[in-house]
Amino acid sequence: MALRLGDTAPDFTAESTEGTISLHEYLGDHWGILFSHPADYTPVCTTELGTAAKLKSEFDKRKVKMLALSVDGLESHKGWVKDINETQQTTVNFPIIADEDRKVSELYDMIHPNSNENFTVRSVFVIGNDKKVKLIITYPASTGRNFDELLRVIDSLQLTANYSVATPANWKHGEDVVIAPAISNEQIPSKFPKGHKEIKPYLRTTPQPNL
Repeated sequence: MALRLGDTAPDFTAESTEGTISLHEYLGDHWGILFSHPADYTPVCTTELGTAAKLKSEFDKRKVKMLALSVDGLESHKGWVKDINETQQTTVNFPIIADEDRKVSELYDMIHPNSNENFTVRSVFVIGNDKKVKLIITYPASTGRNFDELLRVIDSLQLTANYSVATPANWKHGEDVVIAPAISNEQIPSKFPKGHKEIKPYLRTTPQPNL
C-alpha cells in the first residue's frame, strides 16, 4: 500500500552514516524530513545533499530533523560524503541511511518500476511531530529538488497545524494567510485580533497569526 497524507510514518531501524537509527526514536518530538536518492555518486544527488547540509540551521530553527537515504551500502555512503564535502564546500551534517536490502525504500514506496526498477525516485516525506505524514513530493531522478520550497512548505505546514488558516499560492513566511472557511465572521475578532480583510465571503485574509 502506498503511503498517504495523514498516515503514520512507518517506523524502521536501519544503519546510517551516523550509526543505527530507529525513525520514531530519532525524531523524538521533532518534525522530520526524509528524502531518498537513486544511488550514491550521482551528480544531482551530490548537489542536493550539499545544499541540504548548508541549510541545516534553517531546518534546526523549525525543529525539523533531516534524514537522507540511498540504496547503496554504508562504505559507499562514507566515500560519497567525502566527495560531497569536497565538491559542495560543505560538511554533510545529518545521517544517510544505507538501504541495500531496499527495506525502507519499499516501506515508503520509493521504487517506481515504470521509472527504474532498481533505483528509488526522488521522494520527499515531511513527517509531523505526531509522526503523521504531512507532505509527499516525488521528483524524477533527473530533476533536483528545490530546498527553499521545502522550507516554505514546512513553514506552511507548521503554521496551519496550529491555527485555523491556510496559505495561498506562492505564500512565504510573513505574508497574509487565508482564514479557514469553518471560522465564522463572528469568531474572527477573538481568533485573529490583528484584523482581517474580506475579499469574498469565502476568501478572507488576515496577517500571519504567529508573528
